[in-house]
Amino acid sequence: MLLMVLITSGCAFFEKKETEPPEDEAIVLQYDVEEVADHLSVPWSINKVKETFYISERTGSIAVIADGQVERQPVELKKSLAETAEAGLLGFVPAPDFVESQQAYAYYTYLEGDDQFNRVVVLETDGSVWWETEILLDKIPSAAYHHGGRLKVGPDGKLYITTGDATVPKSAQDRYSLNGKILRMNLDGSIPVDNPFGRDSYVYSYGHRNPQGLAWLGSTLYASEHGQSAHDEINLIKPGANYGWPKIEGREKRAGMATPLFQSGEETWAPSGMAAAKDGKLYVAALRGNAVREFDLEKGRTKAVITGLGRIRDVYIDGEYLYFVSNNTDGRGNPDDQDDKLYRVLLRNLK
Repeated sequence: MLLMVLITSGCAFFEKKETEPPEDEAIVLQYDVEEVADHLSVPWSINKVKETFYISERTGSIAVIADGQVERQPVELKKSLAETAEAGLLGFVPAPDFVESQQAYAYYTYLEGDDQFNRVVVLETDGSVWWETEILLDKIPSAAYHHGGRLKVGPDGKLYITTGDATVPKSAQDRYSLNGKILRMNLDGSIPVDNPFGRDSYVYSYGHRNPQGLAWLGSTLYASEHGQSAHDEINLIKPGANYGWPKIEGREKRAGMATPLFQSGEETWAPSGMAAAKDGKLYVAALRGNAVREFDLEKGRTKAVITGLGRIRDVYIDGEYLYFVSNNTDGRGNPDDQDDKLYRVLLRNLK
């Protein structure tokens, strides 16, 4: 498949709409984007173990992809998945010892009577079906929107979890609430002794609206976050830091609150999953932006490097390739009859 890609220069604060760049700043390039798999069902999180991909689908399954073939494996959960907007089976990451244990961690939204919550669980597979075997963290308040939901195992061996404010903005500033946070736990669900707010708190950072991406460069953590109305953010995450929501967002400043490395100004990226490349650049999936965006930390600039494939939910870097997954079947896109799809492109072509 040959994709026309539009790349614009300049930083995020001054860029025009991605579909209408100034002619003197636009360069049109061509390169091959390969379709690895298709007919995915609202995919959310990309993972890879050896040569096999494991992609969580919001509808309640794990798409296992090997040699271009997709096997949709059911996930047997102890609670019924919520079907509200943005909800379902979200974050998913295989355990570091997955090959031996056949275990993974997952984040899902469920119903309990008239209430809705998110929980972090352990899943185990027999190679064809996944079962929820253990609850690590439960009763994270949920709502129609703003679930967060990203799970990643950090270079320190801890499990990191993003949670949204569940449409209650003030909860993001409440350090005793699980909402609007980046949480950190040991892989057995216990609280690490070096968490910033002590041995009784999972909270690693707070003041977040709806963070959906995590990535590390070395030991430095970065996160992507949806703004209220544009003003999406890419933040450098420090333990114990307050990222301001709802008191500040975008370029606003207040004492004791961190401001983002990048923010989208009056445009909307709706950033979701993210990955870090060895050259120090971040790549972020943009839903409303219909793009994969590159963030050059050294130059302080961002640009769209993949466009034309609709909504993008997650990205993953393995060796010389950048993988990404479209999300056109999530109810907000315009899917074709083969969506959604897993794609890959050579990183060296994104220059």
